[in-house]
Amino acid sequence: MMDTKEKVQKPLPKWFNGDVYPKGGTVENIFTGEPAELNANELSMYDFIMGCNMILERTNFASQKLVNEMRKGIDWFRSANPSAYMTLLD
Repeated sequence: MMDTKEKVQKPLPKWFNGDVYPKGGTVENIFTGEPAELNANELSMYDFIMGCNMILERTNFASQKLVNEMRKGIDWFRSANPSAYMTLLD
């Protein structure tokens, strides 16, 4: 169940160049299975962060731009939904 503050989406930052989803959804922590409900912008940013993380961990491609964008994405996500941040990314 969503409360009033969750219905207001924090706008995605101008630098964001990932996919922008029309709907949110439930995401589970990849280690614990604990769920978090995300709105469309939060889900878009979460997938961007996880995609950056996958590229950085599984390939030899480690550009400073990608690292910086992932950090900015994490900061944005932390401020947009602190509870989901603690569940999914902390």
